Amino acid sequence: MEQLADKFWNFRGIFKIGGLIDVGTQMSLVRRANGRFLLIDSYSATDSDKQSLLALTDNGTAVDAIINVHPFHTLHCRVAHHLAPHARLIGTRRHREQVPELPWEGGVIEDPAIQTEFAADLEFTVPAGLQLVTADDSVHAASVLVRHRESAIVHVDDTLNVLAAPGPLKAVLPQSRLRFHPMLGKALEPRPGAADAFAAWARGLADRWAGTPIVCAAHSAVRRLADGGWREEVGRALSDVEKTLATHRSRHG
Repeated sequence: MEQLADKFWNFRGIFKIGGLIDVGTQMSLVRRANGRFLLIDSYSATDSDKQSLLALTDNGTAVDAIINVHPFHTLHCRVAHHLAPHARLIGTRRHREQVPELPWEGGVIEDPAIQTEFAADLEFTVPAGLQLVTADDSVHAASVLVRHRESAIVHVDDTLNVLAAPGPLKAVLPQSRLRFHPMLGKALEPRPGAADAFAAWARGLADRWAGTPIVCAAHSAVRRLADGGWREEVGRALSDVEKTLATHRSRHG
């Protein structure tokens, strides 16, 4: 558990592909303006992280809601719910389908009406032009991005990636700048204008969230940005996928 701002904490966890390569996972905690808390995403915290979280949140009773923002991050939802069983449990439509036994709220976080309920503390955005869930379970390019209003810290799963070396190499090898998910092309909606819609969304996001100092990215890293770094890196990430967008335009218009 790392405190990144006065009212923002980030937890980094272990997630191994094939039981061998640890690509990591994450969860964030924010203190609301009313003094209570929101959990963003779900993670099976280590004993020390769990104790720190419970101590901070009055044994979990001060957590108002657990907000799961990536449709394919479902493995730890049960554990997070047990940490704060009285908190509202909110996810995407796919969370409700994959873990139906949990007491999910009726609304889903990709719905602007549900996002508005947390607007005093958090900003949300869903990438335009992308399918939030595709028929291919390996395509994780879309998610609901979250920005904490007070600290301006962004929490994002997969849509924007930061590549970092695993284990002890992380301390000596530089992490990458922000990049869009490599499966972006497969997530674009198969319709005319989807590529342009995504590009317009990305440009707008670069401007709208300018001043972001830190990005908590799944799976691997917390990225601290220089002044102007958010606008620059999101812009470069968009330039990197221009060939992918052009291919989509040639196929769909």
